[in-house]
Formats: sequence, structure tokens, C-alpha cells
Amino acid sequence: MSTRGEFRPKAETPAESGSSQCTATVCTFLHVVFCFSSRLIKVKTILRFKKRWIRWKTLNYNWLSFFFLGGQHGNVQPFSDEDASIETLSHCSSFSDTASVADDGGEASEDTAQEDFQYKLKGFIDSTVDKSAKTRQGALDGLKTAMATRILYEFISERRMTITDSIERCLKKGKGEEQRAAASLACLLCIQLGSGIESEEVLKTLKPVFKNILADGSASIQARQAVATSLGLCTLVAEDDILDVHATMECFENLFTRSCARGDGTCPSVSPQTSQLYTNALLSWALLLTICTASQIKDILRKYLPKLPRLLESEDVNMRIAAGETIALLFELARDMDTDFEFDGWDELCDKLNALATDCNKHRAKTDKRKQRSVFRDVLKGVEEGDFQSETIRFGTERMTIDSWVRKRTYDAFREFVGSGMNYHLQANEFIRDVFELGPPMLVDSATMKAMKIPRFERHLHNSAAFKARTKARSKFRDKRVDVGEF
Repeated sequence: MSTRGEFRPKAETPAESGSSQCTATVCTFLHVVFCFSSRLIKVKTILRFKKRWIRWKTLNYNWLSFFFLGGQHGNVQPFSDEDASIETLSHCSSFSDTASVADDGGEASEDTAQEDFQYKLKGFIDSTVDKSAKTRQGALDGLKTAMATRILYEFISERRMTITDSIERCLKKGKGEEQRAAASLACLLCIQLGSGIESEEVLKTLKPVFKNILADGSASIQARQAVATSLGLCTLVAEDDILDVHATMECFENLFTRSCARGDGTCPSVSPQTSQLYTNALLSWALLLTICTASQIKDILRKYLPKLPRLLESEDVNMRIAAGETIALLFELARDMDTDFEFDGWDELCDKLNALATDCNKHRAKTDKRKQRSVFRDVLKGVEEGDFQSETIRFGTERMTIDSWVRKRTYDAFREFVGSGMNYHLQANEFIRDVFELGPPMLVDSATMKAMKIPRFERHLHNSAAFKARTKARSKFRDKRVDVGEF
């Protein structure tokens, strides 16, 4: 007999015992199913969800029993030794499957990097309307760098109007470097969008602003220089009406003709910044020559070919070089239409080109003379013989040959904006590949690229052989006189 007040535990009924065992079985089954299904999830995600599962099972075990067994609660431990052993096995199996989820982890890291990159771009776009001019310029430069080094068509097409409005606002209200950055960004935006309705709408919005800045003598000279270059390439990419192209060329003609020598042979006195503006206008005008119709080229040859040789007398070496390359380009286009093309001032023009190709005036800098002589030797060959010094551009597993003045002017225009990302755009940008007739982009995996890479030792042998051949070729033209000293 028990004494009064003694505590005696209540005996567990068979129903309660069965309820406890059933609850434990259900929980164990659910846990095993969860462990096996979680093997397809990333390792970090597995560990996080397991902790949540343990916490949930510990805190809500009675609720689970009530849900499955109709409210009969049993005296079962919330986390038994059997569960612990299963948990340990699940951890081991998860770590053994690390190799199987490595690819998923790599894809996840790439996705995360892409999300971070897009988040940063969104921040740049938002900062283009900031009150601080320095912040706006930094945002424009950030967008320029991103567009020059990556293909962002989908991201940009969704935010095209926002970016266009930001560029227009910076061009109208900004000053100097901010306007310069905005003009360059407009050009990169058209390159990303390619030739189509989207880029046409961008140009339709920005072209009036460009022309106003270009014609405004009181505007910043840096902004006018950038606009002169950007308007030319944007017109090449996005303009679909040849009459509008001709109207844009007239804007450039009104600028670079101011640098022509007068009738008495004297050159107008302009500042170096203004001379650079005229040079940019001439280069953009030459770029648009490449898409003109045959009838327009005939009119231009008749009207401007006699005037362009006057630009060869400019004091600015960049203007002289731009004028020489434009003359060679015009002769190439003329001979494509008529192989027997003749120019009235042929002899005088060839004399000027020959003088510039052998220029040795002491009042000019050595670097300027070296660059000028190199360019005008090619220009003289192009005008006299119709030849062009071809150049091969290598990018990835492909090669592109620049074999004409038209192709050279187009390549130089794109490279001026894209910069070091030109090879990447030649590989991946469908519009640029279409311009240079490279076909659709080629997809080459990293293993193939590595297999096609030339070993370092072979590259060294090739460079040594090329250096030896170049030295022998140059030695034929070097002075062989021997210094005998003084007596």
C-alpha cells in the first residue's frame, strides 16, 4: 500500500503506447524522405533547411501528433536516438554528394555575379539623375565601361527609354565632361541595340540635341568634339533614311571646311581644341561616305574632292592625316564605280602627298613627322596605284582582314568607342559582325580554346623568326656608312 501523498506515475495505456509509436514512425518517415530529396539541393541550402527541420520538429512535435493521430498526445521524446542516427547519415550522404552539386554551385555563383552586376548597373542608371554633377558623370562612365565590355541587349532594351532620357538630360543640362560622357554613352547604346527600330528611336530623340550642340559656338568645345564623333557613328548605326544621312553630312561639312586653306595659301588660325573639332567632323563625314549611294558619291567627288587637298596644308598633324585618309577613301569609292576615274588636279595632289610622305621640316615634332610619313606613304600608294596595306585582326579563333579604306574607317570608328572590348564585340555582337560580314557568332567552349592555343615556346620561335626576317628586310634600306673617326 502506498502512503498518503505519494506520487505514483500513471500507467501508459495501450492506446497511448500505439499512438507514440505511430507518431515516431511518421516523423521518422518524413525525415528520411526529406533527407533523400534534399540531396539535389546545394550543400549550404541543405544544412540551412535541416536546422530549420530540427527546430520545427522539436517545437511542434505535439502539434504533429495531433494532426496525424486525432489529438492523442504521447510521452515520446521529441528527438530520439534513432532520429539522431538518421540525421548523421544524412549529413554524410550530403557531403559525399558535393561533387554532384559542384556544377550547380558554379551556375549559382555565375547567376549571383550576374545579379550583382545588374544591380550595380541599375544603381548607375538611377545615379544619372543625381543632383551632383560628379555623381552623374561617374554613373555615365560606369555605364560606358559596362556597355563597352559586355553584351547587355536584354537588360538595356528593357530600360532603353530611361537611359535615353538620362542621356538627353545630361546633354542639355550638363557641362563639359558630363556632356562628353553622355554623347559617348549614346553611341554605345546604339551599338548595343544594333540597327533597328529601338536604335532609330534613340537617334530620333537625341539627334536634335546633338545638332544644337554642334552648331552652338558658345557650347563647351569638349562636348562639341564628342558630339561630332558620336553623331556620325549613331547615324551610321541607326539612320534608315539616306536623305537624313545627307543632311547630317552637311552639318559636318559646315565645320571642317572652315579649316581649309584660303585662296592665297594661308591657313586660318584656330586653337588646337577647335582644330580637333574640325578633325572629328571630317572623320565622321568620311564614315558616312561609306554608306552613301553612287549618285551622292558622284556629287561629293565633284564638289569636295578639289577642296580636300587644301586641308593638307593645315598646321595640325591630325587634320592632315584625316584629310589624307579621306582623300584615299574617296578615290577608292570612285574607282569602285569607275575603274578609269580621273581627277583634274592629279599631279598637284600627288606632289603634295609625296611631300608629306617625305616631310623633314625641322619645326615639326619628330613623333608627328614619323606618324605623318607612315600614313601618307600608304595614302600615296592608294591614290596612285589603288593599293591598300592590309591588316589582320585576330579575335578568339577567328580572323578579320582590313583590306580597304572603307573597312579601315569603319573599324576605327567602332574601336574609338568600344576600345579594348573591340575583340569581344567582334566575337559576340551580332550587329558589328554583320557590319564586317563575319556571319553569326561562333560558340567555342573553353576546352577548345585551350587546345587551339599556341604553346609559349612555339610563339617564341615564331617571334624570333619574324624578328630575324624583319631585321634583314630593314637592313637593305639602312645607311651602310662606317664611322671612321676623326684624324
